[in-house]
Amino acid sequence: MLQDDGASAQPRPAPAPWADPVVTALLVLADGTVLEGFGIGRTGVADGEVCFNTAMTGYQEILTDPSYAGQIVTFTFPHIGNVGTNDEDLESLEAAPASGVRGTVIASAVTQPSNWRSSAHLDGWLDARGIVGITGIDTRALTARIRDHGMPNAVIANDPEGRFDRAALAARAAALAPMEGLDLVPPVTSRARSDWSETVWALSGGYGTRQAGEGFRVVAIDYGVKRNILRLLAQAGCDVTVVPATTSAADILALKPDGVFLSNGPGDPAATGAYAVPVIRDLLEAKVPTFGICLGHQLMGLALGGRTVKMAQGHHGANHPVKDKTTGKVEIVSMNHGFAVDPASLPATAVETHVSLFDGSNCGLTLTDRPAFSVQHHPEASPGPRDSHYLFERFVTLMREAKPEPEIGGA
Repeated sequence: MLQDDGASAQPRPAPAPWADPVVTALLVLADGTVLEGFGIGRTGVADGEVCFNTAMTGYQEILTDPSYAGQIVTFTFPHIGNVGTNDEDLESLEAAPASGVRGTVIASAVTQPSNWRSSAHLDGWLDARGIVGITGIDTRALTARIRDHGMPNAVIANDPEGRFDRAALAARAAALAPMEGLDLVPPVTSRARSDWSETVWALSGGYGTRQAGEGFRVVAIDYGVKRNILRLLAQAGCDVTVVPATTSAADILALKPDGVFLSNGPGDPAATGAYAVPVIRDLLEAKVPTFGICLGHQLMGLALGGRTVKMAQGHHGANHPVKDKTTGKVEIVSMNHGFAVDPASLPATAVETHVSLFDGSNCGLTLTDRPAFSVQHHPEASPGPRDSHYLFERFVTLMREAKPEPEIGGA
């Protein structure tokens, strides 16, 4: 699933209403279906698994979410790009194109941006990030197809001259490897250990900065972590150190963490688990308070001896109802995953805490014998509602309860 390099792309004017528009982009599905449209973003060819996202806001955050590595995102909301792009709403730590989506599918032509925070047109921004895009697609029909038949592999091609080898594109789409068995974490994880101090965005002054030294020390294992997760950890009073996905348990424990965070990320959790699961098992055995989100949740399930399953259409959006079984509260949450933990495969010490009210799939677990819990959804949102922000405070409470009380006085 390698993306071709292409020439620079600039915003293109809409075709004159009296002219026959030239098809400048194609979306070719693995079964040979060809959808015609108009190119946006990087000129060239990219491939991946096609999913749909139902969020009505936050397209820039979605397009830079490392969990979408290896995928082509279809937006069900038609008006994408209307508020432009900026330098603040990025979710990936890495700037390389591999740190986000391969391509994007949009219904309506992208208009000139109208927002006080905008610094660039979506077209040029997509090009700069190496993302191939297509507009003019009936995304409702494509979404219905995915809903009924699952997420297909596809090739997306953008050529301003409209020159395409359709047979070659169809053959490439048909030959793509399925998502099952793919470890997509290596291109999106951090290259080296680093500290994080940025806190959440505020209208009055943008992002804040937390001074380290007084909070709980949290080591975040980066499988493709989103920036807003790290911001909320810092906002909750944590001194956060981010480490690459392949960091050993010994190296993590040497940092003397009060807690460990298992991040979101792309690909098949069983494939990433080949090296991640032994580390997580060692951390759990050491009884370090642990909190996982999305891929981190799935990896925790695997570390407990459970299994994960591929979903037909996945969960991608900012309007998913999830029930917290520990409180009875129903939350509206952000989700982005194509695999799920099979709750029937978990041991008795793993208790299901959250469940999707769309399809009943597992969305959270907690351990009865160790200080650890995880959720499938994205409590940090970005984009999405903030109903689940309390989970970061729950993590802090877990660390506080596990930390020995300081001795009073001395010898």
